[in-house]
Amino acid sequence: MPVSGLLAAASIASLNLCTDEYLLLLATPQEIASVSYLSQDPQESPLWRIARRHHSNRGSLEQVIGGKPKVVLTMGGGGRATSLIARRLGIRAVDLRPVSAIDDVAFNFRATAVALGDPKRADPWLQRLRQLRFNKPDGVTDAIWIGGGGQTIGSPSIGADWMRLAGLQQRPLSGDRVSLETLLARPPAVLVQSRYRSGQMSRGIAWLNHPIVRNTKSKRVVADGRAWTCMGPLVIPEVERLRSVLR
Repeated sequence: MPVSGLLAAASIASLNLCTDEYLLLLATPQEIASVSYLSQDPQESPLWRIARRHHSNRGSLEQVIGGKPKVVLTMGGGGRATSLIARRLGIRAVDLRPVSAIDDVAFNFRATAVALGDPKRADPWLQRLRQLRFNKPDGVTDAIWIGGGGQTIGSPSIGADWMRLAGLQQRPLSGDRVSLETLLARPPAVLVQSRYRSGQMSRGIAWLNHPIVRNTKSKRVVADGRAWTCMGPLVIPEVERLRSVLR
């Protein structure tokens, strides 16, 4: 639903890991009624310490109505049905955009700030985003973003757009997966390696420990894969950090 008007003394519940990010970054503790349980998991969200200060939910409206929120934040999926049910209960639903372009992040910041009754709260984050877009690196370097099992990001994609702001050109790869053969025969200039769930025992993590991956002739930088899950606001500090590392 379009976002318009201001809400005083907002009490907001977020039903989605990706909407949690905007709420936790912009709201005061008193304004947060509930966040999704995923944002309280250290393996899923860099904001888990902040998130654990609040009640949690598993993404359903039924679980948050007891807290009497004035607003619920949703994102795609069942957003329209949630909005209809919420309206009948006297709760306003704000459906944020799934991020398919960097402009969606700016929209979601503004929408969340308006829902909180203070549009200017988004300004510091919007300024950081403008700075990244205005001060783009002069060139781009061949790169591959890599996660467990060789998973990578598509090109073109929103992930590739974020990497470009860091001065990296994500190499297009078939099936959005990098093979050991590629790393051996055509290693990228830069390998951006996600440390998402790096401490767990799995085939995907074991793949990252293969000698070819460990010894690839690329400049290796680390990415916080949790920040890239939603491709939203938490990638802003990731891009800032990558720029400083790659200078």
